[in-house]
Amino acid sequence: MKQLKNGWFIYALAFSLLGAVGCKKFLDREPLTATLPDLKQGALESQSYNMYRLMRTNSGLTELVWLDFHSIRDDDAQKGSDAGDGTEVVGMYDKFGYAKSGWAPDTYWNDHYALITAANTSIHLAKTNNLTDAASLRNVGEACFFMAHSYFELVKAYGEVPIVNFFVSKPSDAIRPKSSVEDVYKFIDSNLLVAERLLPLTSAEYGAGFDGRLTRAAAHTLAAQTFLFRKQWDSVLNRVNKVIDMNKYSLPKFTDVWKDGKSGAGKNGPESIWEMQSTVGENGANISAKDQGSNWAVSQNVRRNGAPVFWNFGWGWNTPTDKLESEWPSTDPRKKATILYSGQYDGGPEQGGYGLTLPAYTNPEGAGGLAQKFWNKKVYADPEMRTFTGFIDGGAGRWINRRILRYADVILMKAEAANEKGDGATAEAMLELVRNRASGFLGTGRAIVPKIAFTGQAQMRQAIKDERRWEFAMEGYRFYDLVRWGDAVTILGPLGFTPRCQYHPIPQAAIDLSGGVLKQNPNWN
Repeated sequence: MKQLKNGWFIYALAFSLLGAVGCKKFLDREPLTATLPDLKQGALESQSYNMYRLMRTNSGLTELVWLDFHSIRDDDAQKGSDAGDGTEVVGMYDKFGYAKSGWAPDTYWNDHYALITAANTSIHLAKTNNLTDAASLRNVGEACFFMAHSYFELVKAYGEVPIVNFFVSKPSDAIRPKSSVEDVYKFIDSNLLVAERLLPLTSAEYGAGFDGRLTRAAAHTLAAQTFLFRKQWDSVLNRVNKVIDMNKYSLPKFTDVWKDGKSGAGKNGPESIWEMQSTVGENGANISAKDQGSNWAVSQNVRRNGAPVFWNFGWGWNTPTDKLESEWPSTDPRKKATILYSGQYDGGPEQGGYGLTLPAYTNPEGAGGLAQKFWNKKVYADPEMRTFTGFIDGGAGRWINRRILRYADVILMKAEAANEKGDGATAEAMLELVRNRASGFLGTGRAIVPKIAFTGQAQMRQAIKDERRWEFAMEGYRFYDLVRWGDAVTILGPLGFTPRCQYHPIPQAAIDLSGGVLKQNPNWN
């Protein structure tokens, strides 16, 4: 592993795999003050902007390929679209016939390492230019977060992966053997310790107009997620309590979380810890400079099969399954705020709709209607915004932010960790916060989603599992939740999941390019 000499600077300390002592030295030191030319600070800012851009635009980080790995592999979501669109995905991800080569597996791997390369570049520029002012250190905190985020995604998907913790000046430098899962997590921890120290409390500290830039709460929340996967319950509680104690976040009306209309209501709301920003100006479809949108929502929005053009919202991937619809209690108001039904009234504003009735479902191969029975309502495009932006036929939802880290996850992680620690009272109280919000948003009485009283650890464990399923439906949590709970074989086995499907095979192209240094996952040789 490449090491850098001399000093306290963040690059050597954050990215030395076994450098816990070095990291602590940096964390114990107050940030230095310096006066810098605008050019240098601007160069580092541009590196940060690039990382946010990659998150917004790269398919492996935020649209079709990400959905393949995170959502379409679970029992509540499926490929969707129509029969002729992305047919390979059904076998690869709906039915667990993973491939070693192809657009999806290659893109997921490459896009995450592209983000890692961008983070390393930012760190390198900060070090070589001795950028130690507060603004530049915030940028370094952003790079550390993106590094940790990328490796967390990779270790969940592949298990052992190569750690690249240095500026890559030529591609051959990045050829590295895989590191153990334990060491990858150590590397993630070291990055997040730095991010927790350097990121600001609020995005306002970056200046005006920087909604969506990373904050300390995002680092704490991501750290809690990594500890959750390792069942390190004390560390989970430590991080979620840091977020809760900030008293900055709350659980608003459930349908308000997903509003992305012309007023901007719903974006960066009181539950938002981190969300990817997407904006489109008036007639943005025709004026590219005004289109800073993403395909996150476009890739999932309603797709017509001969229905009126108005209903050709997007690509129609990641649609709810019959299983999700049938197993979700109809008394839970979140169900009709999450599942949009073909051929039915959208429920109006009370249920996150716009007062429209959808065309009837035909079937994925039919014509004259919609290609799927159900759609992901959490990305349902506002008709007023479609008119305003000019995205009428396709492209609907380019302005919709992706909600990546939500306060509800913080609350439910605390419930889970507390229950596993034997603190049933705290687990019950945290679960009730989320269920109370779920029940109340229609204003029809608390009894709709009744309180679940703690009667035992196993009973509460199942209640928390169910709550995560309903609260985060269609958001890409469920597959990895099932894996970490040890439930994947039981629940996904009928779809084709076997124990070897926990980890995806490493793309053959990456192995070939490494000249044999990078080895295939053992179960996929």
